[in-house]
Amino acid sequence: MKLKKFFFKSVNSTNDAAIRIIKNSNIKFGIIISDKQKKGKGQYGKKWISFKGNLFVSIFFSLKKINIPLKEMTKINCYLIKKLISRYSKNKITIKAPNDLLINKKKVCGILQETLNKTNTQYLIIGIGINLIKSPKIKNYPTTNMLEITNNKIDNKYFAYKIKKIYEDFIPKLYKLDLKTINNI
Repeated sequence: MKLKKFFFKSVNSTNDAAIRIIKNSNIKFGIIISDKQKKGKGQYGKKWISFKGNLFVSIFFSLKKINIPLKEMTKINCYLIKKLISRYSKNKITIKAPNDLLINKKKVCGILQETLNKTNTQYLIIGIGINLIKSPKIKNYPTTNMLEITNNKIDNKYFAYKIKKIYEDFIPKLYKLDLKTINNI
């Protein structure tokens, strides 16, 4: 399965771009990649601070014939991205429910899920922001970035490619999973 790739220099948010594409096309599977977000979105209406060089992607796909609750999908998405980040960092990565990934108790990644209904089909949009080279300063919430942790600069397009491959391999498996088999991921 291939995700149709959409690359932008700048968007308000990659999730908003995905919503626009779903509404205005018949594309069922896609990935939005942007160098910059002007109005990145976080959980509960919070703003995602988007520094150039960090990673901003959104994956979208139809949920038709997928029998996994959205709450479980949140856990799966955190696990998939945690697994990718762990290839680059030997530090312990923890999931702070519902959707943040922390290294050394500092936020390195946020994942925002949204759904959209279009002509009797529900779509899942998964926005992923990873601090690759710069960390925002958030009051009472320590942050970090992959450069600080690994002393290596990770290219955002390379990381986006890795995420694309993970989801291209994983999405077909979702059609075979249910709550009984989900723990074996």
